[in-house]
Amino acid sequence: MKRWSSLQYQRVAKQKEVDDKVVAAALAIGREITRRNPDVQPVFTLNHLAELAEVDYASLRQYVSRTLEGYEAFKLRKRSGPNGEQRYRIICVPEPSLMKVQRWIAQNILNHGAVHEASVAFAPESTLVKATSPHCEARWLIKLDIKRFFESIPERFVYYVFREFGFQALISFEMARLCTRLFPGPLYNTWKWRSSSPFDDAYRIKSYTHSWQGHVPQGAPSSPMLANLVCYKLDEQLTSIAAAKGLQYTRYADDLTFSTTDKAFTREMAVTFVGQVYRCLLRKGFSPNTSKTSIVPPGGRKIVLGVLVDGRQPKLSRQFKANLRQHIYYLTLPNWGPVEHAKKRGFASLTGLRDHVLGLIGYAAQIEPTYAHARKREFEKVRWPI
Repeated sequence: MKRWSSLQYQRVAKQKEVDDKVVAAALAIGREITRRNPDVQPVFTLNHLAELAEVDYASLRQYVSRTLEGYEAFKLRKRSGPNGEQRYRIICVPEPSLMKVQRWIAQNILNHGAVHEASVAFAPESTLVKATSPHCEARWLIKLDIKRFFESIPERFVYYVFREFGFQALISFEMARLCTRLFPGPLYNTWKWRSSSPFDDAYRIKSYTHSWQGHVPQGAPSSPMLANLVCYKLDEQLTSIAAAKGLQYTRYADDLTFSTTDKAFTREMAVTFVGQVYRCLLRKGFSPNTSKTSIVPPGGRKIVLGVLVDGRQPKLSRQFKANLRQHIYYLTLPNWGPVEHAKKRGFASLTGLRDHVLGLIGYAAQIEPTYAHARKREFEKVRWPI
């Protein structure tokens, strides 16, 4: 989409005989938004958003009013916990119209926001090499994980993201509602709007008075960038804490990584530092997943996001290469092939198996392009059933 033009807006408004006062107010808002970021598309009302995103206005009102759920949620199995308990990740797939408006918001607003340099996931031009290179040749590696990362970001934080872009209170409230999901439960039972909040204007619309706040759902196209923008101050503080100890810091969604080449660094210092990070996370409303915290000393195997960072450049691990080699071996094995391999590995369809292996090759291409190209040529020899 082209950058917003106040002259073009005036011209169209005049053709539609819009009231001069309304036009003047919209121009002032639009100019303020584009002054802060010229690439952001101004949105003035929910009806305006519906027109820009080419979705039904009545449906958007229902989503904002929380009278329409708008998501299909399902569980995705995760690795078992330390005590063997089965764990799940809740994935929320938006309905087509909701997904369309969320995608429009992400492309025309959120993707133009300022993301902290320590955030190495989801942002434009993010790559696996950029995400892992800062930790190459580390002597000490510290890895932490945020529990229920997306679900820990409440609606009000999303509202403030849109306000920072320069949007007015009501449309910020409405877009925050469109980008969050209502899911009352133990984690969210204190997330309620207060009557003294800046949302009183929104609550004048009778259907908007639902007091419970939603959270950012994992699976919505707007969620990754929203999470990055919400976490800007967290990244800023963790960068500062890390720098004071001579550590590098990066965050890939809910994975936090710290490293140092300092020979004077000790395990005692690492343990103390982890405590500082825990306290910082708790102040920002996040909970550390303590069971996934790891401190890797000199001589230990350094892996970040599945990539080896022991040397000067990131490398694929032996386990990754062995897994990919095994897939291709069985896919090309006479009297075995894709059908039997899919059954053996538990894939519901050949398409799912094919996409999975192609995903592994694409992952490898980010780290070792020559290796990935060779595996791609082998993969192309697989005889898939017609």
